[in-house]
Amino acid sequence: MRTAAGAYERNDYATAIAIWRPLAEQGNAEAQTLLGAMYWSGEGVPRDHREAARWYLRAAEQGYARAQNDIGFMYGFGEGIPPHDDVQAYKWISLAIMRYTAKNQDRLDQAAKDLATLKARMTPAQIAEAERLIRQWEAPR
Repeated sequence: MRTAAGAYERNDYATAIAIWRPLAEQGNAEAQTLLGAMYWSGEGVPRDHREAARWYLRAAEQGYARAQNDIGFMYGFGEGIPPHDDVQAYKWISLAIMRYTAKNQDRLDQAAKDLATLKARMTPAQIAEAERLIRQWEAPR
């Protein structure tokens, strides 16, 4: 992971992808998230939000906070892929907030702002549904 991160920082996206893709395919949530980020921004791969969402969701379902935040952002504020869904956005961003640690304070602060924005535009029924989904969600063991 460190070798890939170093390559990414040097804009050597081919090396980063060559390391992260096999790890992502094997289920490594961090690699899935980083690969998703590359597809989101089009770094070293064609910009493809559908593919970004696919990788983010795989990692989010494993309980990886950054991926939960990223897929939540895509549902609530993205560019149409996945389709806009404030309930899913609220669920995933809330789960991310619960899992972020102090070392991720900047991400935590932004997620809290995004959640407040979502909540302000949601109906009480939507919020209740999102809260129900949060209670039902379980990270794999």
